Amino acid sequence: MDDFPTYPSGLRLADRRVVVVGGGHVAQRRVPQLIAVGADVHLVSPEVTPAIEGLVGSGEVTWHERGFEDADLDETWYCIAATDDTAVNEQVSAAAEARRVFCVRADDGTKATAWTPATGRHDGVTVAVLCNREPQRSARIRDEILEEMREGTIAAPKQRERTAGVVLVGGGPGDPELISIAGRKALMDADVVVADRLAPRELLGDLGPDVELVDVAKLPRGRSAMQEEINRVIVERALAGKRVVRFKGGDNFVFGRGYEEILACREAGVPVTVIPGLTSPVAVPAAAGIPVTHRGVAHEFTVISGHIPPGHADSLTNWPAVAQLGGTLVLMMAVENAPRIAEALLAGGRSADTPVGVVCDGTMPGERTVLATLETLEARLAEEQVKPPAIIVVGDVVAVAHPAAFRGRVAGEGRTGAPSSGGRVAGEGRTGVSRP
Repeated sequence: MDDFPTYPSGLRLADRRVVVVGGGHVAQRRVPQLIAVGADVHLVSPEVTPAIEGLVGSGEVTWHERGFEDADLDETWYCIAATDDTAVNEQVSAAAEARRVFCVRADDGTKATAWTPATGRHDGVTVAVLCNREPQRSARIRDEILEEMREGTIAAPKQRERTAGVVLVGGGPGDPELISIAGRKALMDADVVVADRLAPRELLGDLGPDVELVDVAKLPRGRSAMQEEINRVIVERALAGKRVVRFKGGDNFVFGRGYEEILACREAGVPVTVIPGLTSPVAVPAAAGIPVTHRGVAHEFTVISGHIPPGHADSLTNWPAVAQLGGTLVLMMAVENAPRIAEALLAGGRSADTPVGVVCDGTMPGERTVLATLETLEARLAEEQVKPPAIIVVGDVVAVAHPAAFRGRVAGEGRTGAPSSGGRVAGEGRTGVSRP
């Protein structure tokens, strides 16, 4: 039997009984795949891992809490012998053979009647790779194929679904590797891309020569005028039968005015979907080694747009109330107004020595972190010549990340805890940290 190649076939297991014998880590890897294709999964084992127990508790798996019996394979379409007991696996094989049920053997593929390929799915296509019982090689080849499919290098463009409409894609904080798979796929499938300045620009170089690129920076100036023009462009192109990607940095709905574009599309009858992005107020501090929450230090974080200063007639932020919050403040678009924001926080009761971390060009090659306090923030921004884009983190979590720079503040032991001893500063980014 070993001299013959396998015959590839795609099994349609939805609502069909599949039996997995064994409740260990092999079963834990296989069961979710069976659930994903709609199989009626029965698991036979005296014990199971906590992860499998969770699947049982949610009703996705039927657990027979005992040893295997031949009758378990009655009315079964497919089975997997996944115990660490060779004798039990032999019993499962024999019972399967007698019932003409294909059986996978986790312990010895040479005695199996079926092998599990390395599988993956993309854009409605299932990729399955079998390398003659070489699972690691199979997985590597599968991953290479899927990656090329996601990048569009082996897909046939004419065969892709070309539905007209608008897709709002959040590109993440800037590093092109941090865009989601769905976001990258949408870019590669676009006829028109309307891109922000902060969207990961390297990805635009991967667009095909026939893709129209609309640079938002070149549209009419003024916030309202620009947004109206963006709305007009995406609606106009979509109504012309194009697949339009509105490509933004961060996430579409976090100070991205994305919902204004949703409303414009709906009003025009244009289909519109959203692919979220890693949101910068969380992702950028994390990439720089600053947690926005930390046990015993901050139980909440508040994200505020700083494009309008405190006291301005258009401001919607209650700065005296914000100053009374005990958690982390994350300020977006706030470099220009940071001195006035610091003044408002100090006036509202925040301590002058409250740690501040300013992450410049987060996730990008020039990333750096400037450390300050509320009292020294204005001077530090000037000394370090900080320019947008930058995200400002205010609170004791900055001291958790940089204990050596804020001795006497918090270092993960509560508000009165002593800071840890010196050593390398946590979160030293690509070009280091400038201390207060």
